[in-house]
Amino acid sequence: MSLFTSILGKLGIGGPSDAAPAETTTPAEDTASTEERAPIAPPTAPDIPAVDVMSQMESLAAANPQKLNWRTSIVDLLKLLNLDSSFGARKEMAAELGCPGDKMSDSAQMNVWLHKTVLRKISENGGNIPKDLLD
Repeated sequence: MSLFTSILGKLGIGGPSDAAPAETTTPAEDTASTEERAPIAPPTAPDIPAVDVMSQMESLAAANPQKLNWRTSIVDLLKLLNLDSSFGARKEMAAELGCPGDKMSDSAQMNVWLHKTVLRKISENGGNIPKDLLD
C-alpha cells in the first residue's frame, strides 16, 4: 500500500465501500442469449461525501504533546497520522505523485511540493481542505 493511500485511509477517505458493485445476473438472464440481453449501463459514481479533514487534523494536533503544524509541514502531517515521515518514505511518495526531478534533488523544495500536492489530492478525494492551503 502506498503512503498516500495510507494517508487517505487514516482520514477515512476511500476504502471498500468505494469498490464498484459486482454484476449479478438472474437465472433467466443466464439462459438468455447475448442478443436478447439489454445492455448494462455502467455504474455511476455517487457523490463523494466530504470528510472533515480539518477537524480530524486539528484534534490530532491538539492531543499531541509536540507542537506539530500539519498546515505547513508534510513531516508534521505524517507524524500526526502516525505514518512514516522519514526522508526515504517522503521521497518515495513524491516520486509516486509525480514530483518534478529538479525538486526531488532538493529536500526542502520536495517537501513543499509534496505538502501542497498531498493536500490537493486529499481535497480531490473528498477531504475539506481550505482554499488558502491549496494555493
